[in-house]
Amino acid sequence: MSGLAEKAEAFRQLHHGNGILVLPNAWDVPSARTFEDAGFPAVATSSAGLLVSHGYPDGEGMPRREFVRAIGRIASAIAVPLSADLVAGFGRGPRGVVATVRAVIEAGAVGINLEDKEPVRGSLFPVPAQVRKIRAIREAATSLGVPIVINGRTDALRAESIDATKRFDEAIRRATAYRDAGADCVYPMGLTDGPSIERFVRALQCPVNVMVRAGLPPLSELARLGVKRVSFGPGASYATMGLLRRISEDVLKRGSFASLLDGAISFDELNRLAVPRTAPPSPSD
Repeated sequence: MSGLAEKAEAFRQLHHGNGILVLPNAWDVPSARTFEDAGFPAVATSSAGLLVSHGYPDGEGMPRREFVRAIGRIASAIAVPLSADLVAGFGRGPRGVVATVRAVIEAGAVGINLEDKEPVRGSLFPVPAQVRKIRAIREAATSLGVPIVINGRTDALRAESIDATKRFDEAIRRATAYRDAGADCVYPMGLTDGPSIERFVRALQCPVNVMVRAGLPPLSELARLGVKRVSFGPGASYATMGLLRRISEDVLKRGSFASLLDGAISFDELNRLAVPRTAPPSPSD
């Protein structure tokens, strides 16, 4: 586990540098390798992207063993740190969630994303219950000797059960509790406007993750606002599937192969994406 511990610490430090950690979310080995080859210092998985690529809708319908195996295949193919999106942890209580976390650490992940929304009903878990999970995860990771980076996500901003005028304050309350329980970074899902991001960052005084989506300020402005981590979420999956749809329409409706051929990688480049790395790519690669 010593190598994983070093990766985990390196991943943690990326949240405390002078700039923003831009974290792309992959869904399989080639997408993760493509991000690594592009120069990203770490990669995360997208729960939606990974699950859908295996034939499951986003959520926890995929068997945990199959899910962990998919994480392991990605982790073994890249040299940079990997953070795994665990949805709600594939377990109702701390014991089940910890079992998942132990499994993904052993599979090679050094970070996790844990949300506070129940994946079937869509309701928010009570704060004390989510706090117990985060504390249990921190204790389990410590016992393994791997100081994983916990990204505590809250869906309070999108919770229909909460009055719209109270959602922002509830997101701060929840994120603060998760931070105090051991989360290294907090993730207010759905936060996109500059003034609200600035207020949230000032209230939390810890690394804050926002997701790329329409309306999000550019990186330079996010840096000024104090954001430390920006993730793609399922955005790259959306973009890739959108490209495949455009290719299909070009061929079937216009008889053109241009979008299929323009910008495509070669056969050799595709094959190389399946060859595991032992070290991160150098700038000259």
